[in-house]
Amino acid sequence: MAGLRMSVVVSATAFLLGLLFTHWIADSLTLWKSPERQTDLRLWTSATYYAILMHGPPQLAYVYAGVALLGAVTILWSLRDGRAGNLMFDGGSIFLYLTALAVYLYSVVPNLTANFSKLPLPFTAPTTAEKLPPFPPSLREPTLELASSHLVCSVVLTGVLALQAGRWWAEQADVDEDDGEDGEDGGMRGERDGDETGAETDKTAEESMSPTEVRRRVKA
Repeated sequence: MAGLRMSVVVSATAFLLGLLFTHWIADSLTLWKSPERQTDLRLWTSATYYAILMHGPPQLAYVYAGVALLGAVTILWSLRDGRAGNLMFDGGSIFLYLTALAVYLYSVVPNLTANFSKLPLPFTAPTTAEKLPPFPPSLREPTLELASSHLVCSVVLTGVLALQAGRWWAEQADVDEDDGEDGEDGGMRGERDGDETGAETDKTAEESMSPTEVRRRVKA
């Protein structure tokens, strides 16, 4: 059961992390760029991506929310065991997981809804950089904040995967140690049983000998 729970947590986290990686198409254009390199072309490309994203099927949002909820519930379920390994690894995992959800719900979602849900798609045909209109100053800050928030969520979810990998490694080490102890106990029991069997054989042989043979063996 523990392996199933870990598989669900890792799968849900990897799914959400993959979604965030897809945003790198837009975020890579605005992250860690100096003001001189932050051109209107980069900002328009990023804003257009988010506008297309907000005009997508709304059913996808329910799928993403369901996967995120499944991962959180599974981690909380693991905490019920009360074992030290679960409290350490799953406790850290749920903290990081909820941090990522909080950043996304309180920073990313309001930003997308307020600034990009009603933004008309500005370009229906390829447009050269010379013909681009000036990027709206009101969208500059929200576009940069989206990239930063997505980066924070990605780093935090990567920490969840690292903690789950650490938990798996710790459990495997415990299993190997238990197997080694069982093997040593089995060997000791085999040696003890062998000694006892040998003593019983000698005793039986002595009992089967005649008095004359016993005296002869004692003199020898």
